[in-house]
Amino acid sequence: MSTLVGAERRRRHEERMTTTFEDAVAQIQRARTKQDLSGHSYRQWAKIVHPDAAGAGRRASATEAFAKLSALYQTPTEKSGTTLRTKTATYRVGPVFASGDIAEIYADGPALLKIPRDPADNDLMDAEAEALRQLDTTGDPRFRAYAPILRESFTHEDQAKRRRRVNVLERQRGMLRLDQIGRINTEDAIWIWRRLLIAIGWAHRAGVIHGAVLESHILIHPERRGLVLLDWCYAGNRPRAIVSASKAVYPPEVLHERTASPATDIYMATGLMTRVIGPSRLPEPLRRFAAGCCYSAPRMRPQDAWALLGELDELIPAKFRN
Repeated sequence: MSTLVGAERRRRHEERMTTTFEDAVAQIQRARTKQDLSGHSYRQWAKIVHPDAAGAGRRASATEAFAKLSALYQTPTEKSGTTLRTKTATYRVGPVFASGDIAEIYADGPALLKIPRDPADNDLMDAEAEALRQLDTTGDPRFRAYAPILRESFTHEDQAKRRRRVNVLERQRGMLRLDQIGRINTEDAIWIWRRLLIAIGWAHRAGVIHGAVLESHILIHPERRGLVLLDWCYAGNRPRAIVSASKAVYPPEVLHERTASPATDIYMATGLMTRVIGPSRLPEPLRRFAAGCCYSAPRMRPQDAWALLGELDELIPAKFRN
């Protein structure tokens, strides 16, 4: 091996070792083709900017950079303009609309195609489809707007013979993801908290545990005070996976026993809203309320989200109870 080749390899190795998150985002956003991204493989770039690995303050930038990275490295199956056909519909894969924990989201008019990056995550896509169907069949229809509508779920085989489970969801227009909004005032946080309890309470009455109540899994409509709980891939009493970047906010039963119950969703929803408001801004009555929802042992926590909503309403001003 020549000295120049050896020096170039060492340079590339050092570049891989020293590329910061900020540098990676900047390089990805400047790139016009994947050839512009020298020094790293796709997996290495993805590891640096993946939303799961980004902190809360970086998640919006990470999501945008990861979507751009995915678009630059699209496989023929995921290339913009690819057509997917089922027995009932034809879908055109457009540009990457958003990047989730395990999947890329592609927009086709009013439909969103959710396609896992790794076929090994097909079971999580199956879990989401099963949960959304159960909400359709056993959930109170008055609250159906609190979760996405599943149009259909099918298996697609790409040109490399990789089989992926694709979930087709109805697009939610005019809504914002909670983790991309930034600081919100206490009044807005309270109505979000109330609606989140309604959403998980509705799901629990239908026999569905969400299992991953996180900021990135919530859409809100500020003007209409609407809320949609996304990403039901982790649903069930035995979650198949966790969002690794958010491991610190999961309750002990999920991390240690891989079990979940209504108390799990209540724990995560409470922790989420405490983070959104800010522990230092949480009034003392709400601080005690939150503490009672976050005991380590699930049997010591509230089990009924709708009953808990009534307790919350007793602690907040009447103008917030809508």
